Amino acid sequence: MAEPPEQRVLTGPDLKALQKALANPVRRDILTYLGKHGEANSTSVAKALGESTGTTSYHLRKLAEQTLIAEVAERSAGRERWWRSMMTNIYTPPGLELTADERTAATQIGALKMSHDLDLVVRAYAGYDSAEGWHQIYRAGLTLTRDQVAAFAEDFRALLWKYTVEGEPEPGAREMAVRLVVLPEESLTGPIPATSD
Repeated sequence: MAEPPEQRVLTGPDLKALQKALANPVRRDILTYLGKHGEANSTSVAKALGESTGTTSYHLRKLAEQTLIAEVAERSAGRERWWRSMMTNIYTPPGLELTADERTAATQIGALKMSHDLDLVVRAYAGYDSAEGWHQIYRAGLTLTRDQVAAFAEDFRALLWKYTVEGEPEPGAREMAVRLVVLPEESLTGPIPATSD
């Protein structure tokens, strides 16, 4: 079983840097690509994203300046530089004191992530019958204390790491999207905010 890495708390300038990066669609796509493929150079990223190598090189440098990616020195030679994501296990813990700008950045990051997650949910339901068991959807209600919620989340994290593969995956394995959202039911059933036309 793989050991979970140290968590990197994301706040201050790092939090704003991530928000700025995710607001740019090319940088967002680069971070997603590196997250899936581990390491890449500007040529492979450009080919995958349909961008020029000049464009991807520029955005890779900017992401490196924001410490969201790092150069893989042992693979880089001459003008060919290889990169890896530094975003594997970053988060902003609840209760962390943030400035108004940092809170805005964190909210915008969450909105960007959830727009992607909503697409995953739609795809999961739309293809459920034809997925041959690859799509699993579970909804449940639990009555928990705050300490139990924290323990539940930690157990979930440990379960993820139990199934994290080191080295080459087994034949037939596919990359899976897994999400956990835990919040009180009353936050879902309160009054709907009024909207203006």
